[in-house]
Amino acid sequence: MTAAIRPLTMEDVPELTEVLIGTRDYLAPWDPIRDESFYTLQGQRQVVAELLRSGNALPHVILDDGRLAGRVNLNSVVRGPFQSASLGYWVAERHAGRGLASFAVAEVLRLAFTDYELHRVEAGTLLHNVRSQRVLLKNGFQRFGTAPRYLKIAGEWQDHHLFQIVAENWLAAASPAS
Repeated sequence: MTAAIRPLTMEDVPELTEVLIGTRDYLAPWDPIRDESFYTLQGQRQVVAELLRSGNALPHVILDDGRLAGRVNLNSVVRGPFQSASLGYWVAERHAGRGLASFAVAEVLRLAFTDYELHRVEAGTLLHNVRSQRVLLKNGFQRFGTAPRYLKIAGEWQDHHLFQIVAENWLAAASPAS
């Protein structure tokens, strides 16, 4: 596996649409219910264009041997004294279980705390999404609470565990021991 992440571009839309269609059922338990147009080329063109234009998101694609395998995003970026973002990620079913999510989260955290100069990154997982929780814990996140009925996922308002990592903790974990 040769894994990498890079910023999402409009040129990614055709491959992204293909991957989303192919992994739709796999991601359904973890996603909001989507309109059918979301899974079309035109729908993804609109989603990606709005995301890139928003100014408060830093979206990236996850690559596996040069092929698009998922997305990792810093969403709801708030500057000023907060310097924070919310992390979201997914990996297509055929690429799952190979460490791509852990790698992508590690890489986007490196960017968040160096290039993007953020102070804090938070993430939420469904209570039963143990695999995603392991990805976060492996990358130094700490669980700080549980939010009842936090997000509408798979058509229902569902509770989420909340995690965060701040720059100082990331730096301490990333620095080699003296």
